[in-house]
Amino acid sequence: MKKLIIYFSLSNNTKRAAEKIQAITNAEMVRLEPVTPYPSGYDNYVPITQKEFEKQIHPSLKTKLPDLKDYDTIYLGYPTWNGQVPMIFHTLFDKYDFSGKTIVPFTTSASSPISESMPSVRKLASDSKVTDGLRYSNDDVQLKEFLNNK
Repeated sequence: MKKLIIYFSLSNNTKRAAEKIQAITNAEMVRLEPVTPYPSGYDNYVPITQKEFEKQIHPSLKTKLPDLKDYDTIYLGYPTWNGQVPMIFHTLFDKYDFSGKTIVPFTTSASSPISESMPSVRKLASDSKVTDGLRYSNDDVQLKEFLNNK
């Protein structure tokens, strides 16, 4: 079966991590994009993301995924926001069926460990096998070791 990387990135840090994973795994890759784009610049999008968390807003998804029945492993990449996955992932799991898939989370964050966001990933992917995750910190040796154990 095939592997798929699904990632969301505003600053392109998570995009770079996804590209590193793709180079190692040869997985196909899809970038999540909302229908209404976030404004550029951290100070401009943070208030919007805060409102999404506070009001539990699931932003509409512009991205269309390939048929998930063709994939057994999904690498899920995201920036950690408020110790959680961005709300666009709630939309993703609302719209698509990930049951029976192996979900391999990876995150980028200036300081938050992946352990902060793993409860929200496990809740979203409750019908999937969720592996331990990795906070990518530009350590390619650590990334290769992590991926070789998945």
